[in-house]
Amino acid sequence: MKYFAVFLPMKDEEKSKIHRPEHLRFLEKKQQEGHIFAKGPFTDGAGGLVIYKAQNRNAVEVIVKEDPYIQTGARGYEIHEWDMKQA
Repeated sequence: MKYFAVFLPMKDEEKSKIHRPEHLRFLEKKQQEGHIFAKGPFTDGAGGLVIYKAQNRNAVEVIVKEDPYIQTGARGYEIHEWDMKQA
């Protein structure tokens, strides 16, 4: 299993507010399915970060494109494979 950091930069703050409940339900479902390692918003309002667990980048992109934030244009996305190191 690989880790992928997905940056969700803010594109439309109003749409983000409107679709936040749907986005949070989506993330909860994906977390219950075992696809999410960590998640949360940036405190400066720039957007948020989700760290997904998946076999490859394509699998993550399929999941990300299901996110209501992406589907409604509220947020963009950048996917980066993350080499997590244990402290």
